[in-house]
Amino acid sequence: MNRKRQKTLNETFDDAPSGEAAEQFIEGTELETPTTETEIPRISRVMQMMVSKRNAKEALKRVLHNKGAAGIDGMTVEQLPAYLKMHWQRIRQELLEGRYKPQPLRRVEIPKPGGGMRKLGIPTVLDRFIQQAMQQILQGYFDQTFSKSSYGFRPRRSAHQAVWQAQQYVGSGLRWVVDIDLEKFFDRVNHDILMGLLASRIEDRNALKLVRSYLKSGVLEDGLVQPTTEGQPQGGPLSPLLSNVMLDVLDKELERRGHKFVRYADDCNVYVASKRAGDRVMEAITKFLERKLKLRVNKEKSAVDRPSRRKFLGFSISTQQEPKRRIAPQSVARLKKRVREFTRKTKAMKLEMIIGALRRYLLGWKAYFGFCETPSVLQKLDRWIRRRLRRFIWLQWRRGHKRFTELIKRGVSRDLALQTIGNPHGAWHLSNSPALSIALPNKYFKELGLPQLAA
Repeated sequence: MNRKRQKTLNETFDDAPSGEAAEQFIEGTELETPTTETEIPRISRVMQMMVSKRNAKEALKRVLHNKGAAGIDGMTVEQLPAYLKMHWQRIRQELLEGRYKPQPLRRVEIPKPGGGMRKLGIPTVLDRFIQQAMQQILQGYFDQTFSKSSYGFRPRRSAHQAVWQAQQYVGSGLRWVVDIDLEKFFDRVNHDILMGLLASRIEDRNALKLVRSYLKSGVLEDGLVQPTTEGQPQGGPLSPLLSNVMLDVLDKELERRGHKFVRYADDCNVYVASKRAGDRVMEAITKFLERKLKLRVNKEKSAVDRPSRRKFLGFSISTQQEPKRRIAPQSVARLKKRVREFTRKTKAMKLEMIIGALRRYLLGWKAYFGFCETPSVLQKLDRWIRRRLRRFIWLQWRRGHKRFTELIKRGVSRDLALQTIGNPHGAWHLSNSPALSIALPNKYFKELGLPQLAA
């Protein structure tokens, strides 16, 4: 962290009182003593710990780091420290006395990877800060009692670990998967059930009141505040933890029944030895979710099938003797769609800018999907991406004279250049021609900064 930001964090809460008990607790986010399933601790003094100087400073640090858009009040992340310096004493007192009222969320819709739109609720930056402070306290208490088969939004756990565990189950002989897709999970979380689960662990009434107020804060849409009577808005720091609290009930039921499963947020896969067993599990879990949590299973998207034919966190798992992690076809298709957007012929951008944008996207994609065990797929994608770029450049050259000049300048023989220009086939066909491979070799794209997925 740079010195300027550290100074900002130090100064923001300089005048805030610090409770000794709360400060002693905020050494990390772990319980002071181990717990067992039969001895789950109840939490008191949540609000005192939440507004402690150390916890507030850490929450502000994370909100500043995560950045993000403004809420309905227009306040930016950069403006938050100055606002807190002036108003934190009042806000702190309102929180401790149970008088704080969150503002409604700002509705934002983003495209889902598989099609359709996902509705997000963007809190104000102040409410993001308060939610982050609450999350830091509750995470440590709840996390140690969550299932070992839950991987989403938890410290020191990742999607890669979840995929690896699924691969181990398939390798152990469980060659069928019960792929459970919850229908609009975040929109259908039952507030009373969720609050009941929280109340079974939290004794601090003002903390429970604050969580419920966030669930019911409403959403500003088309100029009107729409009330929220069910559902859990996505977009705030508290949302992932609350989803794990809710779905931990499912985890515990699957454990009680002795199933091998992996859950990441609302994606849950149960691994079984036969289709018949999978059908029984699907029926039983569907009934359990509807009865116990008032949640529905999306029957169109859920299935009992081979892991090689299902997608889990962007991957599929082969069912050969030694199962391999493969990139799911849908994930490959999304990458190709994105690359086409970067390299479409109407793109009025310089090649260097396009490769710069591609670089940022591909490095992130590689960091995640490079976890696959099928390098041949990555090699094919590398060849395909370079071909798209050759096509783009060929179209940029446009006229025959320009194309001839560029080919000759780049080492193509006169005869081959004339033959290529006179070829009646389209740009995609010619992008794979010997002339363009000579003029625009792999080395050329590497020097421009294009990363290789298979490297």
